[in-house]
Amino acid sequence: MLQRELANIFLADSRNVYKCMITVTKVTVTSDLSIARVYLSIYNTADKELIISLIKENTKDIRYRLGQQVRNQLRVVPALEFFLDDTLDYLERIDELLKK
Repeated sequence: MLQRELANIFLADSRNVYKCMITVTKVTVTSDLSIARVYLSIYNTADKELIISLIKENTKDIRYRLGQQVRNQLRVVPALEFFLDDTLDYLERIDELLKK
C-alpha cells in the first residue's frame, strides 16, 4: 500500500518538480512500523544524486501527503528514508560488458 501511494505522489510531482521519471521499486518497513525505507529508480536525468537530495529535502511534505492518502488504513505514518536503487543501471552495465 505504501509503495502504491508513494508511486502516485511521485507520479504527480515528477514532471513539474523533479523534471525526471521516478519509480518506487521497493519499500521495506521495520518490524515496529516506525521507519519505511523507500528505494527509487530515477530516469531521464544525468544527476541522480541531486534528485535524491531534493527528495530528502521534501521528505516532510511527502510524508504529510502520504498520511493524507493512508490515514484510514494506518494508525501511524512511518518516517520515510529514501535510497537510490541502481540495480537497473548495474544490469545495463553487465549487458554492455557481455556484448563486448
